[in-house]
Amino acid sequence: MKVINKIAAVLVLSIPLLANASDSPGDFKSKVTWGDFNDFTDVRPNGGPKGSFHKQVKKSFEKHFAKLAKKLPDGYKLRVKVNDLDLAGDVRFGGMNEMRVVKPIYFPKIKFSYVLTDSKGKLINKDDVKLKDMGFMDKIKSGRDGSFYYDHKLISEWFNKQLLTQIK
Repeated sequence: MKVINKIAAVLVLSIPLLANASDSPGDFKSKVTWGDFNDFTDVRPNGGPKGSFHKQVKKSFEKHFAKLAKKLPDGYKLRVKVNDLDLAGDVRFGGMNEMRVVKPIYFPKIKFSYVLTDSKGKLINKDDVKLKDMGFMDKIKSGRDGSFYYDHKLISEWFNKQLLTQIK
């Protein structure tokens, strides 16, 4: 029985390595790097440990940039460095727990720099971007409300209106 448990443990620990085995360092459509979360304006968790919340934020935003990058032509690569993040809403005390309260005065903001290259590695554009949406609650919601809905929508609007227009 101990041998089976050891084999199972090795297999479970190997899964992440196998999942990334096909990804060579240059085999990506988007890559997101992060500044220091401690310097960001507002990435406070609404309860729970700060470290795990920051991991959740990273995973969510990296997944969102990857989803957007699928719209790029084959071979194009988008590199993003998030320099500051102010999530929609503000963390307030609510009874015994903290909770994120979303109101129009707590609008989402993000600062990042990006580099866009084509399939030959030629620079298409690079820039520093500062996004904010002071009227984020006045718009009609589309799709499902997921975590960081307003923040992702802000990035999607920039991507579709600014970035994609540079390559078409």
